[in-house]
Amino acid sequence: MRPPLSKELWFSDDPTVTDTLRFKQWNGKERSIYFQPPSFYISPEELAVAPNGGVAVLTGRKVVHMDVRGNKVQLDDNTEISYDKCLIATGGVPRNMQVIERAGEEVMNRTTLFRKVEDFKVLDMVSRSVKSITIVGGGFLGSELACALGRRCPGEVRQLQGRAGPHPPEGRPRGTSPPPPRGKTPLMREPCSVMSSRSSRCGRVPLQVITDHLVAAVGLEPSVDLAKSAGLEVDADFGGYRVNAELQARSNIWVAGDAACFYDIRLGRRRVEHHDHAVVSGRLAGENMTGANKPYWHQSMFWSDLGPDVGYEAIGIVDSSLPTVGVFAKATAKDTPRAATEKSGTGIRSESETEEVAQSPVASTTPAPPSLPQKDDYGKGVIFYLRDKVVVGIILWNVFNRMPIARKIIKDGEEHADLNEVAKLFNIHED
Repeated sequence: MRPPLSKELWFSDDPTVTDTLRFKQWNGKERSIYFQPPSFYISPEELAVAPNGGVAVLTGRKVVHMDVRGNKVQLDDNTEISYDKCLIATGGVPRNMQVIERAGEEVMNRTTLFRKVEDFKVLDMVSRSVKSITIVGGGFLGSELACALGRRCPGEVRQLQGRAGPHPPEGRPRGTSPPPPRGKTPLMREPCSVMSSRSSRCGRVPLQVITDHLVAAVGLEPSVDLAKSAGLEVDADFGGYRVNAELQARSNIWVAGDAACFYDIRLGRRRVEHHDHAVVSGRLAGENMTGANKPYWHQSMFWSDLGPDVGYEAIGIVDSSLPTVGVFAKATAKDTPRAATEKSGTGIRSESETEEVAQSPVASTTPAPPSLPQKDDYGKGVIFYLRDKVVVGIILWNVFNRMPIARKIIKDGEEHADLNEVAKLFNIHED
């Protein structure tokens, strides 16, 4: 499970955490980064003869060709595996910036594209030995790493925000960036691109950054290498395999996770790169492979913890190019990821999510203060993202366990004359 790689693992006081990959959640409960223990799986050789079936993982091999007419795939050792139905869940690889790639081997050797367990181990070692680290990317991953490294690294940690190149709307860093933090957070932010130039009203502004190590957190490239041999369509706007609302690419081929560009029956064509979406879309594809024929309707959520005391949860389309309306209130000690984890009992908060949508949310009886200045002590709130005057995305900043309400608002797809009234549904004005 990737989320702890940029969250709890960095806040562990256990010096062996990079070896054990066990960590304590914000509520103190210990768990492992691995999805299942090794005993859960059987070997690939046993799969065909196991009386009760099972799940096998074949490691060290790569699928290089897909024969959709013959219903088989070819591996890099020329082995062929046949199938009746196939699920493609190839995920993606971290995107790099051309300006870094062109800078030569010395810069590349000092750059981490953060994605895997090995990247965590390397960056953990680097963070203890260098005087400065620069993180390129203003999305949730870049912000989480900035907070984590700010705690770990004895030197300077700088976060650079800005577009690193053209990206599809929901795949680009700025499309999933959190709202500006309210109050003090351990970040150093610069609104520009690294070692490059940035357009402004006054022209292009050159920028040079001197640092010991770079971390590029500028999004993901979906892995679609099989598209050509399989004759599958790749979406030109969002990237990823283009599938329908049932996640089908062909009559017997489904796609789930980061690599799926699917049709959301409420919000239209999308591609989503988050843990909960991988869970939700994987479950839906699996059910549809057994004949369920269910369209994608359950809105997955994503969350980001900037340490144990600041976090947000989001749902729908939270593209910063959309108009937004924010309603904020004073935060209390219970408005933190730590408190939310203690209440839910799980650090992977989407695991406790239900597919049931709130039916009759009860609004707070405390009136929302009209047009109050947004001061630093207004540490929690709701940000609505609008498209054609309809709410299509919601960020809950230091507001937790309210996702069913947000899900219902998006599902209803109605125009709202006063979003201050809608914000009352989240009880943000209660102490």
